[in-house]
Amino acid sequence: MKFLLRLFIPLLFSTLSFIVHAEGDNTLPQVKLETSHGDIIIELNTDKAPNTVANYLNYVESGFYDGTIFHRVIENFMIQGGGFTEDFVQKSPNAAIKNEADNGLSNVKGSLAMARTGDPHSATAQFFINTVDNDFLDFKSDKQDATWGYAVFGKVIEGMDVVDAIRVLPTSNKNGHGDVPNENVVLIKASIVE
Repeated sequence: MKFLLRLFIPLLFSTLSFIVHAEGDNTLPQVKLETSHGDIIIELNTDKAPNTVANYLNYVESGFYDGTIFHRVIENFMIQGGGFTEDFVQKSPNAAIKNEADNGLSNVKGSLAMARTGDPHSATAQFFINTVDNDFLDFKSDKQDATWGYAVFGKVIEGMDVVDAIRVLPTSNKNGHGDVPNENVVLIKASIVE
């Protein structure tokens, strides 16, 4: 009997450990943005914005963001990137995705959201980090394009000081675009944190 107990108890604990680990392993994915001004780590919300997160991770894994710039910086609004090279050439993104702005997440300071045109379902690769609370960008209604809002799908968990350093950079007009930093803010590499 003692022999059976000695075999059974370790087996029971290893089984329980496996079950707890499997059920408790719901960590959200994180992405490290290595920029010319320092590193930013963002946590992506797969529960609230699964399709948007999958889209973003696809761009990260393919290396699409590497060598792009934060091409639009407005101090008391947001910093936007993910679409232009250092030479200010627009990259060709994948197809647009469905807007998930109605997920209950808000465009608060430090949140990560998808940039888009006036069409609510036009987001592709470009994203922005809110530098202040911008709840006017939140979903209001799906009845008209103007009230769809901008889909929040993550938040900065490290490196908000880097975001704050970028947000105050001097900007000017460049290649027909406004609010472009005078010096390139390069997204050197985007990678999934293991």
